[in-house]
Amino acid sequence: MVPVTGTLDPVVSTPRLRLELITPEEASGMLAGRRRPEWHPDYPRRDDLDAVSMIAAAAGPDADLSWSPRHVVRAFDGLVVGSIGFFGPPDAGDDGVPETEIGYGLVEDARGRGVATEAVTGLLAHTDRLGVRVRASVAPDNTASVRVLAKCGFTQLRGADDEGNLVMARPLPA
Repeated sequence: MVPVTGTLDPVVSTPRLRLELITPEEASGMLAGRRRPEWHPDYPRRDDLDAVSMIAAAAGPDADLSWSPRHVVRAFDGLVVGSIGFFGPPDAGDDGVPETEIGYGLVEDARGRGVATEAVTGLLAHTDRLGVRVRASVAPDNTASVRVLAKCGFTQLRGADDEGNLVMARPLPA
């Protein structure tokens, strides 16, 4: 399989959301505890901070940060209510198909409204265009997230990871 040559757009828009790349400068500020007025009072969550810590580790002159975490921004009010992104650029899977892992999370106030499903679907449209398969790890008792993944086409169950999370993958569309 040919390696992925494309990058993801810095801002991915859906009908109700903007998924904006978190810059290395923003990541540093988040980790230092600096807040912005356009952030929900409960953002960033601990998981968001864990995600942005990967940006600093990946930053370098040749790094492709388009596969990094993004803010989930509601289009109607500009409020950041969570984060979504990949754990780095794609690598070749066991079958040679480029593959990467997605992670996402929302503040409590934004859950149950289809925001996570819309955000995941928005990014998948771009990974499909680039021929990249996506996988996700989810706690088995996180039924809301399992539902999001199922709605988004994650139909392959690959067992569990070292932490006991289910590993699910979404086949590329035919």
